[in-house]
Amino acid sequence: MSVADTAPITEDTRDSLLAAARAAAAAAYAPYSRFHVGAALLFADGGVVSGANVENASYGLSLCAETVAVSRAMNEGRRGGLVAVAISGGPEGEEAGTVTPCGRCRQVLSEIAQLGGTDPVIWCGGGAHVLMLRLSDLLPHAFGPANLA
Repeated sequence: MSVADTAPITEDTRDSLLAAARAAAAAAYAPYSRFHVGAALLFADGGVVSGANVENASYGLSLCAETVAVSRAMNEGRRGGLVAVAISGGPEGEEAGTVTPCGRCRQVLSEIAQLGGTDPVIWCGGGAHVLMLRLSDLLPHAFGPANLA
């Protein structure tokens, strides 16, 4: 299913998904960086799955919000159908400038998108400014399941 096969993504959809990302960020466990990030994933069936970053005293074991959201989605049996992602974050209790997915998260998002053949819209929140990109703009020439066939 391609993005073109889904219902149009409206400004209201964007605003709703960004609000879900902000709400997820409020639940972050970030005692070390105090930088809370939330991600919300929109699927073709209208379902939304969100996640927040989870830090660990062993910093390398921390989980980004996007990875948590994708893990939750996969645990719910979602394999593809990803049409949009919203990300919001900043110091505890406030929104920072534009927050984009890190490299690892770009790859994790790419996996679930490639399973459904989509190139989701990525909305990166930052106060009044929202950066809109496609996942393929953030991770061109991505490695994925087809590379292992």
